[in-house]
Amino acid sequence: MSEQRLLILVGSYSEAADNGIHTYSLDAQNGKLQKLGELAGLKNPTFLNVDASNSRLYSIAEGVSEQGERTAEAVAIAYNANTGELQETSRALGLTASACHVLRDTDNRFLLLSSYGGGRVGLVGLKDDGEIGEIRDIKQHEGRSVNVERQQEPHPHSAAFSPDGRYVFVPDLGIDRIRTYSIDVGQGTLKFHHDNELHPGAGPRHMVFHPGGQFAYVINELDSTITAFSYNAEEGRLSTIETVSTLPADYTGESDCAEIAVSEDGKFLYGSNRGHDSIAVYGIDAATGKLALVQHVSVEGAHPRHFALMPGGQLLLVANRDTNNITVFRVERDTGRLQFTGHSETVSKPVCIVSAQLDN
Repeated sequence: MSEQRLLILVGSYSEAADNGIHTYSLDAQNGKLQKLGELAGLKNPTFLNVDASNSRLYSIAEGVSEQGERTAEAVAIAYNANTGELQETSRALGLTASACHVLRDTDNRFLLLSSYGGGRVGLVGLKDDGEIGEIRDIKQHEGRSVNVERQQEPHPHSAAFSPDGRYVFVPDLGIDRIRTYSIDVGQGTLKFHHDNELHPGAGPRHMVFHPGGQFAYVINELDSTITAFSYNAEEGRLSTIETVSTLPADYTGESDCAEIAVSEDGKFLYGSNRGHDSIAVYGIDAATGKLALVQHVSVEGAHPRHFALMPGGQLLLVANRDTNNITVFRVERDTGRLQFTGHSETVSKPVCIVSAQLDN
């Protein structure tokens, strides 16, 4: 791995008075984490997006409107790439409902916030200096699906840009659809492009594109599956290839899915199971995009809400929310298999992990 030390930034469930964002240095050789800093003042900064080229972090935080309703704030935070020190630089209303995910476009013009609870997505402008601007557009989703407990209303859970940045894909757990938008940069608005319907009761949550651009994968929270798609970049449309289970065939307990990631070389896919408390590892067929199970490995904790592959692809970090720990795994590059390093760092209710290079 070219980077010997990485900066790890962790978002968590927390009250505003408590430290909700934490920074660590990660020794890329042995997988050991060392605490650097933390930041208070944000309620539930549960998802993060890092702009490494400008040493800036974007976070969501929970707010309250004058009417007492939950809102989402978009927050810009400067980080010191040598010490890991954090300093909030701006914040503004990001969405008229609580948010669960934040995404930045590649040209640093917009943030896209997804609201599970409010059933909507919001587009927030970024100023030329990267600070938080105003809400530019909000799109409310409508509909329901078959799960009587979780799908009586729309629940957008995340967003993912196409490799060329022309389209943004929003998995909506509540209506079993991936909704595709384009961004009208001049008007600062989201324009509906296309819907992909998943099988009833899937509950699509997070999505990732293959680095080659020809495939995409969505992890379905409610029925513990992953759906593979081929991607037509010219038309901005997905076509279903197959759906596979994330659980062992003999597992009968309760479980649901959370995060999904593809290795930098495009050979392997990873998905997290909460309940079975594992990472499922698959090989990716380079010609067809189909998945072949490689391994289920314990996350050495409970409720793996999120995980992240580190730059260089040799380490994977897991945020185990219910056991308040981050665990570090070595990645076997040839097989994709994971092996626990023995390193586990205590942190309260971790939800999201992102990384950047730490100056040496």
